[in-house]
Amino acid sequence: MAEWLYEAGIGEARAALVEHGTILEARLAPDRPGPALGAVLAARLVEITVKGREGRVAFAGGEALLSPLPPGITQGAALTVELVREAIPEPGRAKLPRCAPAEGPERAGPTLLERITATGVPVRICHAHEPDHLEAAGWSEVLEEALTGDIVFSGPVGGALRMSPTPAMTLFDVDGYPPLDPLALAAARAVAAAIVRLDIGGSIGVDFPTLQGKAARAAVDAALDAGIPQPFERTAMNGFGFVQIIRRRPRASLPELLRADPAAAQARALLRRIERTPPPVPAHNRVSVAVQKVLQANPHWIAELARRTGVTPIFEVA
Repeated sequence: MAEWLYEAGIGEARAALVEHGTILEARLAPDRPGPALGAVLAARLVEITVKGREGRVAFAGGEALLSPLPPGITQGAALTVELVREAIPEPGRAKLPRCAPAEGPERAGPTLLERITATGVPVRICHAHEPDHLEAAGWSEVLEEALTGDIVFSGPVGGALRMSPTPAMTLFDVDGYPPLDPLALAAARAVAAAIVRLDIGGSIGVDFPTLQGKAARAAVDAALDAGIPQPFERTAMNGFGFVQIIRRRPRASLPELLRADPAAAQARALLRRIERTPPPVPAHNRVSVAVQKVLQANPHWIAELARRTGVTPIFEVA
């Protein structure tokens, strides 16, 4: 039976949908400023960027792109908006959130715990003093996949995927040995599972081996359709083995979240390991310069770790 495992970690909340000891979906919600998806906010239109179609609004704590524009609205007008896409981190900049006109009282967007509870799947709240259920299901391996892009798949024909997030799309390159037809079919199932597991949305490109027969290409298309939940759109595999998939992208994927600030991701993972260390918890910890800077910039993380463990940690550069 499937269940969600949830941890209220230091600096982040984390969850994994697990079935038969395998992580089907991994979700991470780092503590960061700005509203979450679904938040309803009081805003003001500060700029009309595309006449009659799109504008930029400001609200307490940030800005967002607004589309569609309410009829007759003018620059400077107050309005209520709902966040329909969170900010997306990209190298050198971040895509602004997107919002739409809304009505009703202001409210915060649902938390990660509220989101997984709403799925109707049982939720198990995990605590640091218990066995590490997330790790037993492969949590570190999934994070490693997201950070490196290296995804190995097995079956009758094994191979590997190389995942590369770019500002334009997330690309998957398939690598393996002949025969190519079963390799491409196994890769299609692995790509579909990775898309769901890592919460990848937007434009996705998959470079399969070039297949000669229409039946083999159709089998790959069918495997993608079976493995990726609707709604999504895709092209049929072309003669060069390329398939494009389009999914909704309401928030950053797991690879984007981790790669946006690797040092912060490492710092949060370190705090998780320390919190789970059986007593006596060592006070002195060796870290990289980058991780130390992150921890110094977030003293409330260190204070929370001290509260949870009863030890005031000291972080020294290795």
